[in-house]
Amino acid sequence: MQSQRRNLALLYFTLTVILLGFGVLIPLEAFLVDKFGASGQELGTLISLHALCQLLFSPIWGSISDSVGRKPILMVGALGNALSLLMFGLSTQLWMLFIARALAGIFAAATLPTALAFISDSTSREDRGGGMGVIGAAMGTGMVLGPGIGGWLGANSLSLPFFVAGGLSLLAALLIYLILPESLPARDRNLRVELDIKSRFSAMWSGLKGPLALFLMLSFLVSFGLSNMEGVFGLFALERFGFGPAQVGIVMVVVGSVVALVQMLLTGPATKRWGERTIIKAALIGLTGTFLLILTAVDLPSLMLTTGLFAFTNAMLRPSISSLVSKETDLDQGFALGLNSSFMSLGRFVGPLLAGFLLDIRTDLPYLAGSLFMFVGFLFVQFKLKKPEEKITLPA
Repeated sequence: MQSQRRNLALLYFTLTVILLGFGVLIPLEAFLVDKFGASGQELGTLISLHALCQLLFSPIWGSISDSVGRKPILMVGALGNALSLLMFGLSTQLWMLFIARALAGIFAAATLPTALAFISDSTSREDRGGGMGVIGAAMGTGMVLGPGIGGWLGANSLSLPFFVAGGLSLLAALLIYLILPESLPARDRNLRVELDIKSRFSAMWSGLKGPLALFLMLSFLVSFGLSNMEGVFGLFALERFGFGPAQVGIVMVVVGSVVALVQMLLTGPATKRWGERTIIKAALIGLTGTFLLILTAVDLPSLMLTTGLFAFTNAMLRPSISSLVSKETDLDQGFALGLNSSFMSLGRFVGPLLAGFLLDIRTDLPYLAGSLFMFVGFLFVQFKLKKPEEKITLPA
């Protein structure tokens, strides 16, 4: 039991560091792009690249970890994360940022699914919920601390936050090597490594043709719309308010803190009392309004307030959609939730591309578009998402 707690603590530290590296980038990305004289469209493309690489490489890393074990892939993920952060810190041209961003997505795809697999291998069914909670806690911690550290250190040097986060990632790799045991015995490994990316997209296409299509389209729409706020916020704050990394970091800390608190304290009780469908409808209407509220902000306190309200409704929405997918399907849970995750990743890929394009036309357009997408989502749910008479299944 003590060794299990130690292993979970090390996984918590590793994932916190990985998400810290991602969070550090949030308040700095726009300023790095601006430093090289790039446009909003190029910023949107840079942000989208991470989601695309995760979408493509997650199944590949998963298959490799089934063959060689979890520990080597976790080490590769931590070392690759350190490499991508080092490259961000050393970038002197825009193309270097794109390579660093692609590497970050590729190696993030190695870390999170493998950590989930490690917990599955090494915990009993009774303890697995607590183990999975470690993943959520690490993601929340990294996404709260990362923007704050990035904004604070980035106020003096845009490179320093990446070097600090990269050093922590190297420490995580060393601790994995020295302390973490292998969770997948050699006898249970799959000797064949599947590198077929095409099957991932085939599964997504099949999902769109089956009864899960409604949920998958909703996941895509929500992720696509929300990325209009998240993807270009730094450049929006720079152009509209003249904010630097420190102010953007403060706002992102507020967003991360609100999301973490709401998901820990409110999402579960709210869905038990009112049900996922009601929460989804209320959150979509709330996001329709809070997108517009952000545009009424005139200074840092009012921007913190409006983005905090945005984060509150956002935090209620995503878990409710995932929960509904899990409850309303008789498919294998991993397969159904994997499809849902794929469509969310696709939304995070497409959304920033549009947001960057719109930002170049006018700074408020990404937020107006986000409000419109959320309202379309509400109409979609209102008229299509009925109480099911039976669970959803795909035809054989």
